Amino acid sequence: MALDLSVDAPAAKAATPPGKYLFGPVADFLMLGGGAFLVLPVLLLVPLKYEGPVAATMVVVAYLVNYPHFAHSYQIFYRNFGRKVSGNGYDRSLQLRYIFAGIVVPVIMGAFFAYGAATANTRLLGYAANAMFFFVGWHYVKQGYGMLMVDAVLKRKFFDGRDKKVLLVNSYAVWILAWLQTNTAVTQGKYYGLEYYTFAAPAWIANIALLAAVTSTAVTILMLINRWRRNGRALPYNGIVAYVASLYLWILIARINPLWLLVVPALHSLQYLAVVWRYQTNVERDGPDAVGYPQLKILSVVGPLYRLRVLGFIVGGGALGYLGFWLIPMVMTALIPYDRQVLGSSLFFFIVLIFINVHHYFLDNVMWRRGNPEVSKYLFR
Repeated sequence: MALDLSVDAPAAKAATPPGKYLFGPVADFLMLGGGAFLVLPVLLLVPLKYEGPVAATMVVVAYLVNYPHFAHSYQIFYRNFGRKVSGNGYDRSLQLRYIFAGIVVPVIMGAFFAYGAATANTRLLGYAANAMFFFVGWHYVKQGYGMLMVDAVLKRKFFDGRDKKVLLVNSYAVWILAWLQTNTAVTQGKYYGLEYYTFAAPAWIANIALLAAVTSTAVTILMLINRWRRNGRALPYNGIVAYVASLYLWILIARINPLWLLVVPALHSLQYLAVVWRYQTNVERDGPDAVGYPQLKILSVVGPLYRLRVLGFIVGGGALGYLGFWLIPMVMTALIPYDRQVLGSSLFFFIVLIFINVHHYFLDNVMWRRGNPEVSKYLFR
């Protein structure tokens, strides 16, 4: 989620006065990033010989957390898509962004992967893996920044324009440093059986990036201290936890331990789900007969109809995630011929996973932008 919200946006001012939390102080802390501070110390004590069981566990977690987090972005983005691309209720800039992210980007990526697979061009396909690993850091830090902005609105502890620039510059500085740390030499890697190569960034560039990240972190700390004083000795603490976890625990030191690297995607996804589930709950509360109860008594245990609809949204996300990450690539592998000796047996798993990951970044960058009328209407309630 690349939340691009501004606390002083007119749309946000017009929204219903928000509560203090998405779900509650403890739930927000754990879901937005606090859980990372509890899990990491435990994983550091786990012997690496248990990497296999941890990896197997994370496969199960992927079904419950990772895949739905991707699927939910499609459910929200393409809901009433015709109205969005026609500009009905959306300004021209946002309309064009919906068209680009929802139509142009998937067509371009589809053509890219079709050409790469048809020509058995492993080098070209490998560049797709490079692109995904490059942009994943951008996506993570933007989501961390967005979570901080959301919590700032909920707590009414705002940041001004200069503060937000400091936070964003620091986000990008940490992201670039983390990426350069994995590209200090040309090394070969494999992703779903296809090879890709890291880059050999000059040492002087890495040193400049380190200096920039350290400096921007120091400036950010000073800014937060100043903001704490100006806000009556208070800050949106859960948002700061989300920001710190996203930048430093999930990006900068993600490779501190192989087990930690396996767990990070689930924690990132959980952070996303906290906002999406709150958003969808508010959407359903505005629906017809939202406070009524299901006619079937067995369903009444869930509560009012809006809760049942939210549950349907979550279950639908799980089913869509399974469809996208497993069923579709399995069917494509069985039906579409290609050079398996060159491209391996997992080509379509490779393609679908990268396609969904990269497209997800584009979708989020549109959905959660400042000025999107749905965000201001449904998120901060």
